Amino acid sequence: MKVSSWQKQDFGPDPVACRETGHYQREYIEAFVNKWDELIDWESRARGEGDFFIDMLREHGAKSVLDAATGTGFHSTRLIEAGFEVVSCDGSPAMLAKAFANGCARGHILRTVQVDWRWLNRDIHNHYDAIICLGNSFTHLFSEHDRRKALAEFYATLKHDGLLIIDQRNYDAILDVGYSSNHTYYYCGANVSVCPEYVDEGLARFRYTFPDYSTYHLNMFPLRKDYTRRLLREVGFQQVDTYGDFQETYRDVEPDFFIHVAQKRYRRAEDE
Repeated sequence: MKVSSWQKQDFGPDPVACRETGHYQREYIEAFVNKWDELIDWESRARGEGDFFIDMLREHGAKSVLDAATGTGFHSTRLIEAGFEVVSCDGSPAMLAKAFANGCARGHILRTVQVDWRWLNRDIHNHYDAIICLGNSFTHLFSEHDRRKALAEFYATLKHDGLLIIDQRNYDAILDVGYSSNHTYYYCGANVSVCPEYVDEGLARFRYTFPDYSTYHLNMFPLRKDYTRRLLREVGFQQVDTYGDFQETYRDVEPDFFIHVAQKRYRRAEDE
């Protein structure tokens, strides 16, 4: 029986050679997207992260938020319910459709826009108090040129005192020590296996296995923490604070994820 494109991922003859920024659109096929919420488990994830992002946005006075990697809509929905004005973006049309359906199921009409971050301002014309780019999504960009372009677009889309919150896996630990995860905060789904199948300095290929034994993969670039912080500063963000699994104090080998909070607000030398 022929397997339709929405059911099967295609990484070509050599999957670990597939290192193209735009390929993620062919990785998030409908069959995978339909299982994504089993991986996320909205209730468990909400308990794990608490009000970290809500409190951070409120602390900086943000009211309008661009969710640049909405996925299936978890953070967009939480922020809407917390009173923020939210626009939900993603590069995957399948993810946007799922996010919209999830929002409707909870009584919300998400304002969704399909975007490529490298040309964000082509499709997003407003400016926002904050942009969030969560779920390890920034690692879908495989070239430094693409990463710098995307961050520059984020910077230009923020208001003059705006805030960018961007997260990533702890690839330093994966590359230097090896993979381990307790899934306490991210990817809280029960009986869902997530692990790297192949890792080098230019690729982290993760395998996702679900209770029905279906298996999917994502190819991502293993961003190192200090490299990401440097890029944020070089694009123009003057202050970058990094948290490990929602904690300001951490040991680098312990967190599953790093969360970078980058401020656009101009700081004069005498203020520092």
